Amino acid sequence: MTVSETTEASSCEALRPHAEDAFADELKALAAADDRPRPERWRLSPWAVALYLLGGTLPDGTVITPKYVGPRRLVEVAVTTLATDRALLLLGVPGTAKTWVSEHLAAAVSGDSTLLVQGTAGTPEEAVRYGWNYAQLLAHGPSRDALVPSPLMRAMSQGMTARIEELTRIPADVQDSLITILSEKTLPLPELGQEVQAVRGFNVIATANDRDRGVNELSSALRRRFNTVVLPLPATPDAEVDIVSRRVDQIGRSLDLPPAPDGLTEIRRVVTVFRELRDGVTADGRTKLKSPSGTLSTAEAISVVTNGLALAAHFGDGVLRPADVAAGIIGAVVRDPAADRVIWQEYLETVVRERDGWKDFYRACREASA
Repeated sequence: MTVSETTEASSCEALRPHAEDAFADELKALAAADDRPRPERWRLSPWAVALYLLGGTLPDGTVITPKYVGPRRLVEVAVTTLATDRALLLLGVPGTAKTWVSEHLAAAVSGDSTLLVQGTAGTPEEAVRYGWNYAQLLAHGPSRDALVPSPLMRAMSQGMTARIEELTRIPADVQDSLITILSEKTLPLPELGQEVQAVRGFNVIATANDRDRGVNELSSALRRRFNTVVLPLPATPDAEVDIVSRRVDQIGRSLDLPPAPDGLTEIRRVVTVFRELRDGVTADGRTKLKSPSGTLSTAEAISVVTNGLALAAHFGDGVLRPADVAAGIIGAVVRDPAADRVIWQEYLETVVRERDGWKDFYRACREASA
């Protein structure tokens, strides 16, 4: 088996293929149909990138599935930003699809979403700039052969899109090493007396959570280098149900889980619970509620339903029922065992218990809580 065949086989077997692999057919069809101007080294035009994210139908009948359900203008602004010399910062509360959008933007623009720096409290400057192969360094001294490029450095050299996840989790001094890269489009190599200049097509997509602003606040100098796009929570229950349904279907197929008949009923129930507790008011606006400490994001709703689907497939009759999602909901809501449990019990007794058609769900939650 050749290297390319091995790579292709491993890609097919991957638990979660990269966006450019999972949606290769759609990207290929878009490239074939795309006759609009493309920025240098872009695989698609900005119009086609937006269509890839938002979904639609091509003239030949090829259906492009939506990757993001939200305001069109936000996607258009994000795509347009990448066609300029400003970097893109996707900002929002946890679970608003920042990472998902970032990955698909990079896949559509550069055909490669893997040039990634994962931000943590321990992310070193080498992850942003470059490191060294110390065996080479000790044997031959500083040289290009001894240098280990970071994902950003590779993106600069190749004119591609680099990604930085959880930017605000990176220490402030490491964050600031981005300033020269983003403003001058240059990465100095003082040990070699050289520099790497970004070629056309290079840009950066970073993500950050609203609730992480206190971790490592971005300096004003760095923030000015980004064009910020705030990704909101889904505007309506129907939009959130649609998002959860699509992602659960995709994840279920990747895990070889059978589709759950009538699963939409429980998906809508999970979304309703999450939205009411998140918003602090029932859907009809009549009852004020206390909100728990967790975010109760769309991503968490997807996880709860996916786990319920697995329970129904492996330990039930394949039909997604209240008992399959009850424990997952409680786990998502009750993060603080003291305060959140009181909030959940109050919601269960004052809202769920009295709601028509929710008696099975109420009993399942009571049993799971016990």
